[in-house]
Amino acid sequence: MDKDLENLKKLSQDKLQENKKYFQKLKKRTPKNLDLVMQEIHEEEFERTDCLTCGNCCKTTSPMFTYKDIERIAKHLKMKVADFTAQYLMIDEDDFHVLKTAPCPFLDLNDNMCFIYDVRPKACAEYPHTNRKKFIQLANLTIKNTEVCPATYRMVEELKKRLPQ
Repeated sequence: MDKDLENLKKLSQDKLQENKKYFQKLKKRTPKNLDLVMQEIHEEEFERTDCLTCGNCCKTTSPMFTYKDIERIAKHLKMKVADFTAQYLMIDEDDFHVLKTAPCPFLDLNDNMCFIYDVRPKACAEYPHTNRKKFIQLANLTIKNTEVCPATYRMVEELKKRLPQ
């Protein structure tokens, strides 16, 4: 793991209790403009962040695969759904289809490009889920993602500045 990502894990763990308290307060009194503020922060962050320089999400975590994802990707790979599922996926403790291995088998570790980018799982396309409506419902996931995604860490820190609790 490179030094920045090691630092990210420590930074996010140092901020864990602060972030949990922040989001608990935010849930109790959710500002009407939260989604709008988060959308702005998300757009600003991804104007200056190139995910291909990191790829940590693809290297360390697995998205959930919906049945539609599985069908689409299997078709793209010219595989039967059952064969794709058997080769790449398992059922996790929450009963979701996830990858058996990390890093993702569809990630090119040389350039962080995705071999199945055009048909990638919905969860990958939406990651880190910081520009979604009803963002507050994803508070726990967002806190977890601060350990994996430097952009998410920076967005949470910016949110705390813009909407102090």
